[in-house]
Amino acid sequence: MTSKIHVKKDDTVVVLSGKDAGKQGKIVKAVPDSGRVFVSGINMITKHQKAQGQYKPAALVNREGSIDASNVMLVCPKCSKPSRVSTKVLEDGSKSRVCKKCGAVIDTVKKASKEG
Repeated sequence: MTSKIHVKKDDTVVVLSGKDAGKQGKIVKAVPDSGRVFVSGINMITKHQKAQGQYKPAALVNREGSIDASNVMLVCPKCSKPSRVSTKVLEDGSKSRVCKKCGAVIDTVKKASKEG
């Protein structure tokens, strides 16, 4: 079962809850199947990396951990404020994500043409 999330890769978001609440970052990876996102600099975890041969020794690696998509809010690129997102279907059949605060179009996804 695939679920839809309101943010995608390269969106700037602000964290709403948890230890990193109030911090902003860019989404590095989005996983819609589990409803989780990886945000740069947020929820940093330490991974014990096993040695991979002679030239890649064992190490402690700091990297981003996943957080639930419901705990982040999109920052509008136009008004620079955290805002909810609505979708609007245009007359040509394409969908647009729209900022609820200022009404600016964030991005547009073209509708796939039907061949058949």
